[in-house]
Amino acid sequence: MKVILLQDVKSLGKKDEVVEISDGYARNFVLPKKLGVEANNQNMNDLKLKKANKEKVEKERFEEAKAFAQEMEKDEVVVSIRAGEGGKTFGAISSKEIASAYKQQCGKEIDRKKIQLTEGIKSVGVFEVNIKLHPQVVGKLRVKVTEL
Repeated sequence: MKVILLQDVKSLGKKDEVVEISDGYARNFVLPKKLGVEANNQNMNDLKLKKANKEKVEKERFEEAKAFAQEMEKDEVVVSIRAGEGGKTFGAISSKEIASAYKQQCGKEIDRKKIQLTEGIKSVGVFEVNIKLHPQVVGKLRVKVTEL
């Protein structure tokens, strides 16, 4: 019997996959526990529509992320930090500070977890910071660090 899975099932497959299983396993386990539905014409059409909608939404998110990345490349964020003699700083600029400064200065919000810093910025100057907006889109933001 062919079954469309409604959830991930460890021994069978992932959600929205069509799998071939024995009739007894389907009748006694998969269907009663609502882990899947029989793969008839109506359910197959519903699955096709669901996949098409999911692809459309994913494409829209990709386009939005791409547009936001292009917009972000024009922006520059200025962050101040205390520095001693010779430009040596006290502390470092973290992704949290960059995210809050971007929100204040540009009026747009970015998730601090998406900012890719290998380590905090510990010197004065201009830095390019990568921000992962989408699995396939990485935006660049200029961060200007100045002395207080």
